[in-house]
Parts: sequence; structure tokens; C-alpha cells
Amino acid sequence: MCVGSAAIELRGITKRFGNVVANRNVNLSVYGGEILSLLGENGSGKTTLMNMISGIYYPDEGQIFINGEEAVIRSPKDAFKYKIGMIHQHFKLIDVFSAAENVVLGLKEQGSYDIKKVSSKVAEISEKYGFDINPDKKIYEMSVSEKQTVEIIKVLYRGADILILDEPTAVLTPQETQKLFDVLRRMREDGKAIIIITHKLHEVLSLSDRVAVLRKGEYIGTVETAKTNEAELTEMMVGKKIELNIERTEPQNPQDRLVVKNISCKDREGVNVLDNVSFTARSGEILGIAGIAGSGQRELLEAIAGLQHIDEGEIIYNNPKTGSADNLRDKTPLQIRDLGVRLSFVPEDRLGMGLVGNMDIVDNMMLRSYRKGKSMFLERKSPRDLAETIIEQLEVVTPSASTPVRKLSGGNVQKVLVGREIAAAPTVLMAAYPVRGLDINSSYAIYNLLNQQKENGVAVIFVGEDLDVLIELCDRIMVIGSGKIAGIVDGRTADKNNIGLMMTNTKGGGENE
Repeated sequence: MCVGSAAIELRGITKRFGNVVANRNVNLSVYGGEILSLLGENGSGKTTLMNMISGIYYPDEGQIFINGEEAVIRSPKDAFKYKIGMIHQHFKLIDVFSAAENVVLGLKEQGSYDIKKVSSKVAEISEKYGFDINPDKKIYEMSVSEKQTVEIIKVLYRGADILILDEPTAVLTPQETQKLFDVLRRMREDGKAIIIITHKLHEVLSLSDRVAVLRKGEYIGTVETAKTNEAELTEMMVGKKIELNIERTEPQNPQDRLVVKNISCKDREGVNVLDNVSFTARSGEILGIAGIAGSGQRELLEAIAGLQHIDEGEIIYNNPKTGSADNLRDKTPLQIRDLGVRLSFVPEDRLGMGLVGNMDIVDNMMLRSYRKGKSMFLERKSPRDLAETIIEQLEVVTPSASTPVRKLSGGNVQKVLVGREIAAAPTVLMAAYPVRGLDINSSYAIYNLLNQQKENGVAVIFVGEDLDVLIELCDRIMVIGSGKIAGIVDGRTADKNNIGLMMTNTKGGGENE
């Protein structure tokens, strides 16, 4: 490995957006028959760099070489010409088309498409690398991992020898992740050059041959995976030593704060999205929720917050201030918030839900408090103080609290979104995907904040995608699948593979309330 010309080599790559330098003088090489992981904090320029390789952006300075010869990549079409394919985090598939139809979509061929021929080639690629996919299956019938498989086959069908995968395991179960890794290893054996953008260090260490690190848009270095560890990689990313330990304390005097009894909800088509769900969230503990994407996590939290209509059941909130037991099903979303039940949902589109992009951080704080204004002139000091506190505590990278939110990186937008709800001093805090897409340093800042809430006696409900984190952070973990509770396990004794099996409903999990 690493002999002869690199499959792809970057020399002195620089990219600016106005006054912001996204990448500065980056030098990077990837060889055929190796897997390179690309690490860096949010805003370090990883995706921008990969977008230049895949033709979405064009560098302001520097050169790209493919197999030792200089390449000019001005569009994704050019990238395909150089046998480069990028699999994005958010899939670009047509739901009503089959896998084979999506694979061939956009390709120019002589005469009409022979879909049987396409299906045959898709089956051939699947057999070669170990994919499990039905070429005739419609996208809307597929699981997340199947959709990802279609995206990978799509670039292989076009002859890609250099593959870039952006956060490929973000929404996969441990079993699906293992399957993907087996496929990637077979591709490596076939001589493919593979680049993976990821935040999960344990995956980096188990899969990649080398690791390249970016910090604030600059290339820090590349190390051999076998000769490094999590602490060293984190220090390279952040520029200082970081403790990667989540201090899980024992719950102190836990009280039943939220008792959910047999709730069911239907979607617009009348299909059950929640089916007879029951559980208890206690003060002073973190209850984790694990499940494949779209298993009912969102609907469950929205039902508690009053944003989802409940067909059956009740949600009893034991108010620590008054001692009363309130049925939240009878309350409006504003009444529920005023009781101290807060929902911080981090959607894929952070600016489409929760924050207003053209408003600055202070004004976004006021979205939660303006109703309490006593005059026609809104009081701005408290929101400004709150904004400054969040910027300082969560290390939000921003010129000032007056900067429009749309100008912040995705990770920094997320910190504002989560910090705003935590700062409201809730009695129940529901945090859904609060570290989605965040780098390791920012993620641990959020975990520490959730732990502080727990120690303050808050009942924390945490929906996460990383099972390793759920097991390390949560006191109990509730597994949800197809709108039903598959089981509740103790976080201290939980087994990751068992949780993965429960998520896919191949094995029932025991209640451990």
C-alpha cells in the first residue's frame, strides 16, 4: 500500500467564501486499496474539501492530481469522468422509482433503457461486494441502510474507483454498520480508494488504514491508524488535550416526573406511528431512547410536548412545584412549556425548524420569551445575557451575539438550539439528536450539560443515534421499533448488540424498569 502514484492527491488547496477561508493550503493523498478517515471539528472544512473533489465547488488555489496527472474538476460530471463518486449524508433518490431505476437515472445511453440489463448489472455489483439489495424494490419500501446501498451502487455502476462517504453510519444499527464495513473492506481489497468523513473515533480506529486531520480549515497531518489512539486524534483535531469520559453519576432521590400510559397516535393516512406506548421518566436520571430512524421517536416527543394529536392514553406530569398531577393530553403546547416540559429537537434542517436564519442569536433567544414582554418595546437585556452565556459555555464560534444565525456553521447553529432550551431551567428536558453532526469536543460539551441537568434534578429524555454514547451516558435505555416499545434496559449493564437486535425487532428485550 502507498506505493507509486496516489489515486488522488491534493496540493495547496485553498477555498474562500467571501472573507471566510474554508480551506487553506491543504495537502492530502489517498491511495488505491486503502481507507482514509477524514477527521475535524465542525467548520474545519472537511465537507468543503470533499465537495471540491466531487465537483460541487472549485478551488481558488491549488491542484488536484488523479493517478499522478493533474485533473480539472468543475462539476460532478467531471468528477465521474475521473471515476470519483461521493455518497452524501442526505440521499438523493426518487422514492417512487426502483433501485435499478435510481441507479441509471441521469445516465445517457443509446436508445431506450433496458431495465433488465441494469438490474442484472446491479445484481452483479451486489454479489461482488456483498450488498444485500433487490434491484426491483421501490425506494419508499426500503430501510435507511438499503437506501444507502443504492447510493453506493449508483457510483459503482458509473465506474467509480475513488469513493467519498459523508457520515455513512450516522443512522445505522450496529449490525448494519458492520455489514457496511465488510463491504468497504471488500472494496479496499478490489483496489478502490475510499475516504470516509466521520465523527465516531471507535469506527475510525476499527476500519481505516490512515487518518487525516483538519483543524480550522488547515491540514494538520495524517497518521497510521495502527499507531494512534482516540486521545491523540482528539488532540490533533482540537489542538489541546480533551477528556473523553462521560461521568455518569448515580441518580439522587429519583421521582416519577412523567408517566406515559398506553398512548397511541396515527399519521394522516391512519397508520399507527405510536402503538400503546408506556414508560416513566424520572427526575435526576437520563432516559435514553434508541431506535432506527423513523421508529416513532419524533412522534413520541411531540406527543409529550403537545405537538402531536394523541388518539388514546394519557401523559401524567407530576409537578414538583405544586405537587399536582396534570394530564398533558389536556394541555396546549404553550401550557406544557410553561409547566417546565421542554423539547429541544435538532432536525436535519436546523434552520427550517426551531431557529430563524436571518435573525441574530439574541433575537432567536427572544423567540422563546417575547410573550412575556410587558410593553410594546421588547426587553433585550435578558435574551442578550442568555445568548452570551450560551456562546461562552458551548464555545459557539461566532463574531458576536448579533451575527445572523444563517452565517454560523451547522454545528454552531445546533449549540444555540440546544443551549436555548437548557437555559430555560426545565423540569423535563427532551433532547432529540442534540449532537447530530457535532464534532467530538462539542458533543462532550452537550453531554456534560445534560449531566448537569440530571444532577439538578431534571428528568432528561435523550434520543441519540450513537449506541456507544447511549450506553455510556444514560441510566436506562428504552428501545423503540415501529412505534412500539421493544424493551427498557439498564444503561450500566446494556449490551450494544442486544440493543441493535431489539431495534430491528429480531429479538425482544426484557423490561428493566
